[in-house]
Parts: sequence; C-alpha cells; structure tokens
Amino acid sequence: MEEHSAYTEAVAAAMVRIRRRQTRGALAGESQVPAAVFRALDAVSSIDAATVGALAPALGVDQPRASRLVAQAVSEGWLERVADQHDGRKAVLRPTELGRRILAAAHRRRATATAAAMAGWTERERAEFARLLGRFVDAMDAADATPPESRAPRATP
Repeated sequence: MEEHSAYTEAVAAAMVRIRRRQTRGALAGESQVPAAVFRALDAVSSIDAATVGALAPALGVDQPRASRLVAQAVSEGWLERVADQHDGRKAVLRPTELGRRILAAAHRRRATATAAAMAGWTERERAEFARLLGRFVDAMDAADATPPESRAPRATP
C-alpha cells in the first residue's frame, strides 16, 4: 500500500470539504428535508427493492438509525413502505411522488453546482476528471467490500 503522500492528503482534505458542504445542506437548496433524511431518501432511490436492512449499510449507519430515518421520511410523506412483490412479509421502501420531486430538484441543483464548478474547464479536463473520479470511487467501493482481515499486510515468515 502506498504511503500517505501530499496527493493522498490533498484528496482526503478535498473529500472532507465536499462532505462538510453536503452535510450543511449547501446542495439542498430550499428543501426542508434534514440532511440525514435526504441521504436516506436519495439512497432508497438508488437501491433496487430497498429495505431498512439494505439501507443501513448504504448509509453507513446501524439498523436502528436507518429505521428512525425511514420512519421520519415516511411520516413526512417522502417515502412509503409497500409489500415486497416476492415476499409479502417484507416491506420495500420507495419515494412517494413528493419524495421524487424533492430528489429531482436536488439532483438538478447538484448538477448545476457541479457544472458551475467546472465552467472554466476544457471538455478534455471534464472528461478526465469524470473518468478519474469514477475510477477512484470504484476503488473505494472495492476496498469497502474487501474484508478487513484480507486488507492487512501479511507477515513474511
């Protein structure tokens, strides 16, 4: 594994700035949806047959926290629980019409903010950034999927 370099530190610092920006709702605009509940709503929209059990790891929270976020979103009318078509005992989550409108508006604001941030970039720079960022996120996802014990350096005999 590569030692921490100025590049890795710069990327980590930039990621913290992005996360803080999102946490304080900079991209949420006029939405009245709390940031944590919005993240749950957004995650539900990207998970096929989303359940609370599937939502918790997607958000990086425990199941009781995911349940509370879902309960709040359901009570506000942003999410609904419907019976699973394959297993009627299981509830699947999906955005309501209001939830879909909130998501669409937030995604438009996010796209506008992203386009504005790259407005002075060339087409080639935008393409390269998109490619590298996608590759970076794929590698982060792959690292998350790898069990911790298999990531540890092995001692040589």
